[in-house]
Amino acid sequence: MRTAGVEGPTLVLILAVAVLVTTGVTLLLERSLTRILLGVILIGNGVNLLILVGGRAGGAPVVGTGPTEQMSDPLPQAMVLTAIVITFGFTAFLLAVAYRSWYLTGNDEVQDDVEDRQVVQLAARNELPAADLGGEGPDSDPEQVDPPPHRRPPGGGPR
Repeated sequence: MRTAGVEGPTLVLILAVAVLVTTGVTLLLERSLTRILLGVILIGNGVNLLILVGGRAGGAPVVGTGPTEQMSDPLPQAMVLTAIVITFGFTAFLLAVAYRSWYLTGNDEVQDDVEDRQVVQLAARNELPAADLGGEGPDSDPEQVDPPPHRRPPGGGPR
C-alpha cells in the first residue's frame, strides 16, 4: 500500500546494503581482530541501512505537521537508533579485546585453540570425536571447571 508520489527503495540503496554486508562478512572471517572489528562495523551499517530501506518514506513523523498517510514510519528509525547504540557498544568491546590482545602478545591475530587443532586432525583422518555420555559424578568429571559449592556441616556450623 503505497501513497501517491512516494517511491520505494532504489536499486542503489539495495546494492549498497549488499556491498556493506558482503564486505563485512568477508572481513569477519579473517583472523585479525582489527579486520573483525571493521567487519562488525560494516555489517552494522548495512543492516541499519536495510532497516531504513524497509520503512515507509514520507514526511516527518510528527503529529500535526501533515496527514498521517504521508508520514514516514517512525519504527524503523527508532530501531536504527537502538541498533547504532548496540553496535557502538559491541565495537567498543571488540576494540578493547583487540587492544588487550595486542598489548599482551604484540599482535591482534586470533590463535587456534588446542581443541580446534584436535578437531582438524580428527577431520583429516575422517574420525569422530569421543562422545561425552555424561553420568559421571562431579568429582570424576574431567570437564568440570567450577569447584563444588562449600557445604556447611549439619547443625549450622560453629557457634
